[in-house]
Amino acid sequence: MQEQHLFEYAVIRVVPKVEREEFMNVGVILYCKKQRYLQARIHLNEGRLQTFAPALDLAEITAYLEALLRITHGQKEGGPIAILDAAARFRWLTAVRSTVVQTSRIHPGFCAHLEDKLAKLLLDYCG
Repeated sequence: MQEQHLFEYAVIRVVPKVEREEFMNVGVILYCKKQRYLQARIHLNEGRLQTFAPALDLAEITAYLEALLRITHGQKEGGPIAILDAAARFRWLTAVRSTVVQTSRIHPGFCAHLEDKLAKLLLDYCG
């Protein structure tokens, strides 16, 4: 039997009007301390988002999501947060905030293949 890895994940959401708490799932971020793994995947259904929130600036949302990916992947273009270690980046990215792009609460799990799990979570939440 393959080793099971403890991981944590959060769903990435677009929240057009924070005060209404309505959102659309657009991605997943997954972290595994033991494997030093931090990855995020985005699936932005632009047509659905424009129907859900026609007043949103799609280019602005895309820029926010790209910044989130740069930080996740530790790219220097992500700014000072991107140079932190993976655990600190995950905690920063999943901190509670009142912005148009935010994450769900953190959820734990176990799996043998982190990439496969990330793909399945993305399909489950953003399919």
